[in-house]
Amino acid sequence: MAIDLHKYANPTRFLRIANAIFPWSIVVSVGLLVAGLYLGLFVAPPDYQQGETVRIMFVHVPAAWMAMSVYSMMAVSSAAGLIWKHPVADLSAKAAAPIGACFTFLALVTGSLWGQPMWGAYWVWDARLTSMLILLFLYLGYMAVWESFEDQSKAAKAAAILVLIGAINIPIIKFSVDWWNTLHQPASVATMEGPKIHGSILTPLLIMGLAYTSLFVTIFIIRVRAEILGRRLRMLRVNQLQE
Repeated sequence: MAIDLHKYANPTRFLRIANAIFPWSIVVSVGLLVAGLYLGLFVAPPDYQQGETVRIMFVHVPAAWMAMSVYSMMAVSSAAGLIWKHPVADLSAKAAAPIGACFTFLALVTGSLWGQPMWGAYWVWDARLTSMLILLFLYLGYMAVWESFEDQSKAAKAAAILVLIGAINIPIIKFSVDWWNTLHQPASVATMEGPKIHGSILTPLLIMGLAYTSLFVTIFIIRVRAEILGRRLRMLRVNQLQE
């Protein structure tokens, strides 16, 4: 298994695959974003209780999904980097961190804008809001760790340990509405009984989720390519100094 993973983690092969995916991911991202925003802002009906403010959902909810998904991906990549020393694993997690931080920030900001008319306050120390804020700090802490070491191998190891410890926060975010009495409603998309949202709202919500995912892939490819090329440049400089 380790050999197969190492095969797919080869930087040259990764760049070849990424370069093939990149133009398609741009087209898909633009198409899905346009479709999702149009359906969410102009086609989906207003909520009978929340009115037009419910449209914030189409930006907020997918951002929260991506905030957790990106961190989970970072945890898997970091574990692979620690265990199998894959050359692309640590760089993948490093490249994903700023993107995940932006999604988390977007989720917090839009959540506050949504919460003010619904709850009468921009911020409350709700279990889900608090755990999402912790997630943002974990992203920022992870990026700070990378900048704290001159030795990239030590930075990668320390950052990987941090992201793996912080992964315990992901199930807390997910199940906080079930474990504690919070202002957030329970899960309404992925439930044992199926979605509890009407199709007119569920469809643009899922499209926006796919749009955010495609957008992440697009930006992620750009950042990983930069990280790999930057690493190669550093290695060339080190070799020149040793000659």
